[in-house]
Order: sequence, then structure tokens, then C-alpha cells
Amino acid sequence: MSTYRIGAGSGFAGDRFEPAEILAARGDLDALVFECLAERTIGLAQQRAATAAGAGFDRLFLDRLAGALPHLSSRTRVLTNAGAADPIGLARSVVDLLAAHPRGAGRRVAAIVGDDVAAQLPADARITGTDLTIADLGDRLVSANAYIGAGAAMRALENGADVVITGRMGDAALFAAPIAVHHGWDDSAPDDMAAPTLVGHLLECAGQLTGGYFADGGRKVVPGLATLGFPFADVASDGVAEFGKVEGTGGLISRATVLEQLLYEIDDPARYKTPDATLDLGDVRIDEVGADRVRVSAASANGRPEQLKVSVGVRDGYLAIGSIAYAGRGARERAELALRIVRERWDVVHGRDPLEVRADLQGYNSLRPWHVPVGDPAEVRARLSLRTFDRSVAALLHREVEALYTNGPAGGGGADLSLKETVGIVSTFIDRDRVAPRVEMVS
Repeated sequence: MSTYRIGAGSGFAGDRFEPAEILAARGDLDALVFECLAERTIGLAQQRAATAAGAGFDRLFLDRLAGALPHLSSRTRVLTNAGAADPIGLARSVVDLLAAHPRGAGRRVAAIVGDDVAAQLPADARITGTDLTIADLGDRLVSANAYIGAGAAMRALENGADVVITGRMGDAALFAAPIAVHHGWDDSAPDDMAAPTLVGHLLECAGQLTGGYFADGGRKVVPGLATLGFPFADVASDGVAEFGKVEGTGGLISRATVLEQLLYEIDDPARYKTPDATLDLGDVRIDEVGADRVRVSAASANGRPEQLKVSVGVRDGYLAIGSIAYAGRGARERAELALRIVRERWDVVHGRDPLEVRADLQGYNSLRPWHVPVGDPAEVRARLSLRTFDRSVAALLHREVEALYTNGPAGGGGADLSLKETVGIVSTFIDRDRVAPRVEMVS
């Protein structure tokens, strides 16, 4: 029975470089996939693309590919969603990169476009979890990108592409595309796409399958996290997949690491919606078959969604943060006094609602405000923050926090101020037939 080996080269845009280089050199791969696009990343890329040429794709991907390129086998296909808001722009840069390297000669590059649905999105489309519509966003709308399936990338591979650059393709679809092409599976048949989509779901976060994020102090010990190896899967023609990692790399693959990743970002295990199939995970089997070797089988589908999820970028104003640290006896009481001073001045001096300023004690209650800690911390940071569309209000908060040095409690130090323009993400849905992904062969 023929198998197809596919590896995960990254789980997000900021991931490590060397695990992909090790996979390329020693993994004997048929395909290497770089997942680089989180939900908010594409909104930020769209915002950059609107202001600077060439800024719509993940430029770090060029360094990432350059590191793996000297080790890549000539048969290894490369896929990535690092194209973000400008897949064609990244594809052209990849063509230049390949032309300058002996291992790049003759490789053909394709871009997948059509996930940008800002022009097709109905104004009355409801924003998930709210009573608002797209029209209510007005000029705050930055981007709208549909999660497209594997089909267009499969057409690119069938047309001879060695490197496929996409934008907002579903993460699992990036992996499903080359597997399905190899085994001759039909992207319009959910039953065919169930197994490769499940493989993609398990590989999409790279190091999370080999113990990254799974590790939990002494409760769940993972060896060699500093040299964590990224996973690959051997996918057979009956859909059964065995997951492993390169021998000698850190981390582990076990039934537990696979099970955690299986349920990652899952709401309803019986109806996990992806662009290519609605997965039913109820009958999935996970069996350890050797050291760092786990077999996954029995993927199935309940059809596929008639609508595609759309990630909508929304201009969200400015986020201003100001903080100052206190240490030693009474640190918490002094930090609480600092918070009260700023909030009181916000009201009586500046005539603003004090509740628009969020106040937290980092090291005490900022991550779990509902929790009542026992005892006092040895050190604590008083943090005040607000969101605003008025930059001058953000500057006012910064001045108030900095003034605490000589106008607030004793012993304050290390004031830190930050301001950034933010893009938020909301979701909606669009009918599948309104989205038309297509292939652009760039070389």
C-alpha cells in the first residue's frame, strides 16, 4: 500500500526555523507545509498592504524557505499560506529566491487567489455572536477573507506546481491538498477529504503535536523541548496515518499529545466544520504503535458546510498601556493606591468616566480577576490600559502613569508605556458558491 509523507514546517508565523530544516534534510518528505497565518494576521497584512507595497505577505517566510531550501529533495512539494493578503507578491519573491539557488532551479511556483471576499460579502451578513451586520462596521472594515478549501491548491499541484502560495486557505486544507492529489481523492467528496483533513488538523500547529504547549511542569514532562522536532505523517491510501518525528530530535509523540491536538479548537467533535468536510471525530482511533509513533484511523465526514467562514478584520482604534512596578513589603497596597490615584484623576481632573480605564495588578489578579489570591506578592506591577479611537486620550493615560514616579506611592519604578493601533477580528459566513478561488501559475 503506497504512503505519502508530509511534514509540518511551522505552526505560526513566528515559529522556529531549524525544525523545518531538519525535516527537509532527514525527513524524506513528499511535501513540507508552512502554516503561517493566524486569524488576526491576515487583517494586519491587509492593513499593511494598503499602505506599503510588498507588505501584504509574510516576508519572514523567505528566510524560512531559504533555510530549508539547501536540504529539500527535488520531489518535495512546498505549500504555505504565508501569502496572506498578497499571495502573488510572495510567489514572485519566491521565484527570485529559487532562481538564485541551485536547489531551486526548475521549480514551478503557483499562487492561489480568490479568498478575498470583501467585494462579495453581503452588507446584511450577520457578525457571528452579535446582532450587528457587516454594514454596521462602516469604514472600520479592513478585510474579509474566506477560509477556502483544498481544491485550488490541488489544481495547482496537478498542473505541476512545486511551490504553492496561498492566502486564507483553511489550515488543514494546506495539508489535505497534496495528500489528496497523491491518492487521487476528490476534493468535492467529503468522504474522500475526511482523512487528509484530519491529518492536516493534527499537523497544522507543528510542535504542538510533539509536546510543545502540551508540556506542563512536572505533571506532563516532555523531553528536549529546546530541540523540539516537528511532526510528519505517513498517509496510506486507505486514509490511515502514522505520525512520527525525526529520530534524535526533542519532544515526544504519544496517544496523549495526539489526543490533545485532536480536540484543539474543537467545539462539537461530531461536527467540526472545515471547508472540505464536516468532520465527525467520534469514531477516530488513536493507537501507539512504537516509540514516538502513533497511528490515527477511522476519520469520517458528515457532508461539508454550504457556507464558508469569513475572517473579517476591523479597525479597532488604539490600545494604550501604562504600568509601573512596586516591590517589597506592602507592594500590593502601594500598587492599588497607584491605580486609585489615576482613576480618581481621570474623573475629577479630566472629567472622563473612570471605568473606561482598566486597572490590573500583574502578578496578583490580572490574568484571573475572579480569583482571590492568598497572601501578598513580593512584587507586583500596576497596569492601566484603555482602548480609544482618540490618540490624545491614549497620550493622557501615559502622562498620568508616568507622573506616578513622584506623585504616587513610594518605591515605584520601571514605568513602561506602549501604544499600538489595533485590528480586531470578527467572523461571518458566506455562501460557498459566492467564493471562486483560482490558480495563478507564476513560473
